[in-house]
Amino acid sequence: MNAVAQAPSHPPQWIGERALSKLRWRCRRGLLENDLFIARFFQRHADTMTEFQAQGLTELMDLSDNDLLDLLLHRTPVPDGASASFIAVLELLRTVSPPTPSVSIPVQD
Repeated sequence: MNAVAQAPSHPPQWIGERALSKLRWRCRRGLLENDLFIARFFQRHADTMTEFQAQGLTELMDLSDNDLLDLLLHRTPVPDGASASFIAVLELLRTVSPPTPSVSIPVQD
């Protein structure tokens, strides 16, 4: 699936502090790699989290740890029938990941 997800065109509905706190708790994962993606997402988006994004994040948290990591690392395609909020938040999670470090191998003469 190559469709770009768009947020609804109506004004965003921000989530409150209590809902944000519950969402943070819901996003705790068993794999450190997933926690790193999610922590970076919250660092960038917690202050402006919308209900649309919260819904997408909730749907992503319904996945198993390994399935979530595979999606984050582009190992598996976005599931058919995924909601626009699921796809939008997945894209945000992927963009907050650190770049893959390049490894240079010294050449010996």
